[in-house]
Amino acid sequence: MSRTAAPSPSVPGSPERGGPRASRGGQAPAPLPVRPVAGAFVLFLSTWALSALDASGKWVMAGGAPLLVLCWIRYAGHLLLVTALIVPVRGWGAVRSVAPRNQMLRGGAMLCATLMFFATLSYLPQAEATSINFLAPLIMLAAAPWALGETPRASRWIAALAGLLGVLIVVRPGGGLDPRGVALGLVTAVLFALQFLATRRVAVDHPLTTLIWSGLVGTVGLSASLLFAWPSLWPALQALEARHWLVMASTGVTGSLGHLLQIQAYRYAPASLLAPCVYLQIVSAATLGWLIWGHFPDALTWLGIAIVCASGAGIAVHEWRRATLQPAARGK
Repeated sequence: MSRTAAPSPSVPGSPERGGPRASRGGQAPAPLPVRPVAGAFVLFLSTWALSALDASGKWVMAGGAPLLVLCWIRYAGHLLLVTALIVPVRGWGAVRSVAPRNQMLRGGAMLCATLMFFATLSYLPQAEATSINFLAPLIMLAAAPWALGETPRASRWIAALAGLLGVLIVVRPGGGLDPRGVALGLVTAVLFALQFLATRRVAVDHPLTTLIWSGLVGTVGLSASLLFAWPSLWPALQALEARHWLVMASTGVTGSLGHLLQIQAYRYAPASLLAPCVYLQIVSAATLGWLIWGHFPDALTWLGIAIVCASGAGIAVHEWRRATLQPAARGK
């Protein structure tokens, strides 16, 4: 879920086979044979890459790394890596966007969500923070009638309310979670929902173009912020050890790798078919949280996480069946 650069599988109208329409920078990739098992496996690998990104950020911030510097390295590394991989194959035309303003709006929402999520991780265990993030697709679906002009559906509201119930169980009083982290996590979910909505508006571009713009907007925005904040950050940077810098450098790799794997997964299988697999990120988040910090959710927290995941996966399957059955009914 976190830092999703590719279109969210739960976004209505997200690209299916072969991706969105080609941008001026290149042709959309040719559709591959439908391989749902391969798609699910590659998407599962992407959740591990993104959870590794989250765990790395949480670890270096605990060691004193400033949030702005961590995010700048994460975005700059992402931009350098994806540009180095994409431009030699597709040329500089891959950078050109049909909708640059929408790309900037989406990139800004993604940057704000990244900052908020890393801030959330400084207060909450990784599994709990990730589970709150799972509200984002449900918020987006509930807001779609107003933001995207789609038909209101009771099923989406029921799923959103069920997901909210699950999150309330996770953040319940007495659950031991820091209220500041809970508040930041909820703000993060809203920001990711805005990012998903903005992703709908950049579907005219090639997914790889959107991937480059994600890194570009974040790098430029954070570079401007660092110009003003650098004097106050310098003492903290001097105290960091080589291992901290190495782990921070890895965030650019794990972030871009996670997003590239997502794009490849959506080439193997329709986004609607892969939607439930996104919630498998709770497995990687909980595993890394347990291995690194010894944090493991209790039984009641797992119940809340299960409700959130079930509501998201359930509405994804429902939306997919509706989209599949409606054309068949019209053909009768």
